[in-house]
Amino acid sequence: MGVKVGVLALQGDVAEHIAAFREALIDRPGSTVGPVRHAEDLADLDALAIPGGESTTISRLIEKNGLYEPLVGFEGGIFATCAGMVLAADRVDDPRVRTLGLIPMHVARNAFGRQVDSRETSLNIAGLADPFRAVFIRAPAATEIGSGVEVLARIPEGIVVVRHGRHMAFAFHPELGGDLRLHRIFLEGLGV
Repeated sequence: MGVKVGVLALQGDVAEHIAAFREALIDRPGSTVGPVRHAEDLADLDALAIPGGESTTISRLIEKNGLYEPLVGFEGGIFATCAGMVLAADRVDDPRVRTLGLIPMHVARNAFGRQVDSRETSLNIAGLADPFRAVFIRAPAATEIGSGVEVLARIPEGIVVVRHGRHMAFAFHPELGGDLRLHRIFLEGLGV
C-alpha cells in the first residue's frame, strides 16, 4: 500500500525533502510525495514535512495562505526540520512566530548562533546503531519538553531530536546527505 507524503512548499528546502522522501519510499509502490501550498493539498495525506527555512517567514506565509487551522488539525504524522521544529512547537522564544502547537516543547530559535556557527557533526540518536551526520544551519534547539515527548538526541546546545506520537522534529537537516534512516523510522511510525 502506498504512502502519501506532502511537503509544505511555502519557503525553504522543499525540493530536498521531496527527493529524500521519494527515495525513502522507493520500495513502497503507489506512494506519492508532492508540494503542499493550499489547505486542499492536505487531503488524504499520511504525513507532512515542514522544512527548514526562515521560521518567521514561513509563519507569515502559513497565515497568508489560510493554512494555520488546517495544519493544526492535520491528523497525519509531521516530519519537522530546523524551522519546522520551531513551527511544530507549542512555545518559541520569538513572538513573531505563531507556532502550530503540535509538539509540547519550548524551542529557542538560532540556538547555535549566527550562520558562521553552523556545522556538521556525528550525532548519536536513540534507535540508530551508528551515528548520523547531522547538518546544523542556524539551528534551533528544544529547551523544555512536555508530557509524552521522547528525547532521541541532545547536545550541549539543547535537545535536537524528539518524537511525539506520529510526529518527529529535528534541529538539523536529515534530508541532506543521503542518509534516509530517520525518514524510514518516521515512515514506520505512521502505521500505514
